[in-house]
Amino acid sequence: MIIDRPAIALLLGTFAVLVLLRVPITFCLAMAAILTGIYLSIPLEAIVKVMADGVMNFSLLAIPFFIIMGEIMNEGGISRRIVNLANLFVGRLPGGLALVNVLDSMFFGGISGSAVADVSSLGSIVIPMMKKQGYDDEFAVGLTVCSACQGIIIPPSHNMIIYAFAVGTASQLAGGSLLVLSVGKLFLGGYLPGILMGLTMLVIALVIAIRRKYPRGEGHTFKEAIVILLDGFLAMCTALIVVGGVVIGVFTATEAAAFAVIYAFIITFFIYREAPLLRFVKTLYSSLKTLAIVMSLIAAASAFGYLLSRLQVPRLTTEWLLSITDNYYLLLLLVNIMLLILGCIMDMTPLILICTPILFPVLVLKMGMDPVHFGIMLLMNLSIGLCTPPVGAALFVGSAVGKISIERASRGCIPFYISMFIALMLVTYIPAITMTLPNLFMPGK
Repeated sequence: MIIDRPAIALLLGTFAVLVLLRVPITFCLAMAAILTGIYLSIPLEAIVKVMADGVMNFSLLAIPFFIIMGEIMNEGGISRRIVNLANLFVGRLPGGLALVNVLDSMFFGGISGSAVADVSSLGSIVIPMMKKQGYDDEFAVGLTVCSACQGIIIPPSHNMIIYAFAVGTASQLAGGSLLVLSVGKLFLGGYLPGILMGLTMLVIALVIAIRRKYPRGEGHTFKEAIVILLDGFLAMCTALIVVGGVVIGVFTATEAAAFAVIYAFIITFFIYREAPLLRFVKTLYSSLKTLAIVMSLIAAASAFGYLLSRLQVPRLTTEWLLSITDNYYLLLLLVNIMLLILGCIMDMTPLILICTPILFPVLVLKMGMDPVHFGIMLLMNLSIGLCTPPVGAALFVGSAVGKISIERASRGCIPFYISMFIALMLVTYIPAITMTLPNLFMPGK
């Protein structure tokens, strides 16, 4: 089959130019697809239909529920309870607040699934506390920003839903049958890598805290500990409902997310009662704005992916990568480096939608990598991009919350970039870290 190189250049070139001009990514994808479609004499109606079909997917119905759940949990004093819970476990160690910072992100990630929400909610509590106890500004902000990335890996995470959708699209675009990836297996696959990422940051934070002689936290009485545990347990149950329900088979991912919204609504507005019921309207409005961004992005990426497939870009990418090396381990390293670079210049969701159809045929279909393992590796790479300049959303929010410059916040992140890279390499080259729980609890699914 003849390769239409001018069309490929037009598609990718238009996209690259618009990205460099800082046009919103949705418009970059849509404009590149439309212009290339016109060049290929594809009717505009066909491009629009591909966009519409892209968002008319039942699996995507879970995304608005996850977004609403996260927004509700942010409103009701959950952050303070999570900080108290983490402080109960590690607060008495050297540099207790630094360790609390990592652990509360691990807990909160299992509730909100959002790194940015983690930084804005927990950071506004922990960063001032750390500054008050004498922690360096750069260290406090850098640790908060990097530890928040666990929220992408530790389920539930709407980015996992987007990846599962992208896998289905990629399998069809590659010429095969529709691959329905189990969201439950993805959720289970994220736990150990997310915890590993947190543990590497805990070690780095502990070493720095000891060297700089940061203070220990105060202890708690038995009665206080029981109150903190019970108070935090209600919030933590949200993640148990979603992941447990999906894994056991009680819910689909969409049903679990919907049930979690109801649960979050009840504990936020009727049990904790720290937010007035009218705040729910604001929560819905904020959720709708986020949802509009995500769904329009998926629609535009669907058209872009359709043209990538039509122009055989995934096949050409496979051939190009295999021409460099057919060694599986070197190929993984090459892909990781590429994803880390892309994560520095683009946001996470569009990269999931763009990179999955391109890399899936290489690593999964050609090299035999498990799609769950590939997905977690992909998400870990792109989560690191959230805390790296120049476009890291978590980095920008963290610098704003900590009231320091992006440059200083980036310097504070450097030790934790190293820890995250170590965790990434371990997850990449030791599949058992990702696959043990899915194979144990959901074998053959």
